[in-house]
Amino acid sequence: MIFETKRHARTASSIEQAMRELSRADPALAALIRRVGPCELGMRRRGRYFPALVEAIIHQQLTAKAAGTILARFRSLYASGSPRPEGRPGGRFPTPAQVAGTSAQALRTAGLSSQKISYLHDLAARLQDGSFPLRRISTMDDEEVIRRLTGIKGIGRWTAEMFLIFTLGRPDVFPATDLGIRKAVQRLYGHAALLPPRELAALAERWTPHRSVAAWYLWASVDGKKADPEE
Repeated sequence: MIFETKRHARTASSIEQAMRELSRADPALAALIRRVGPCELGMRRRGRYFPALVEAIIHQQLTAKAAGTILARFRSLYASGSPRPEGRPGGRFPTPAQVAGTSAQALRTAGLSSQKISYLHDLAARLQDGSFPLRRISTMDDEEVIRRLTGIKGIGRWTAEMFLIFTLGRPDVFPATDLGIRKAVQRLYGHAALLPPRELAALAERWTPHRSVAAWYLWASVDGKKADPEE
């Protein structure tokens, strides 16, 4: 996972405003912001909706290195315009129609499990038949995006929240079930144990409407780097 540093001037301005308001709202977070430095979270929409979801599925329960290897093999299946079992790493990203038309056997050669293959086929099929309106997703509010995404096989609330933050650039999303964030809050406030997600979500209300930036700082405090699951 890597972080994005390129932002439009308007985005940079909104991030700076978020840093100021978060610092005023919470002295503990203010100290963390001073220690970590400027927020490098990219808050502009990228438009790579299908690739972002495919990559999120591939990354589930894998290290970044292992997922990267499988993703490269997956993309290489489409390097010549049609699925093939072997090929050079990389290649252009396939369309939903191409993924839907790729056999489980071919996808398995990339290192994908049977479960993840079923997830990718379900996602591609929903985009093909129009039951999941991915092109309109940027017009939906946060909870509607989560509801729509979690209706897809293999996509849970955490993945939907990552999509909101890192792909749609939504500014006020807080993934309260994320273990890294829970550990960061425990350390930041000196709690004896991890807060349950419901209590953590209640605590995070003080950071509204900049909870995505607050989450970024919490990740940075435990990772030593600024995480972006989409890359």
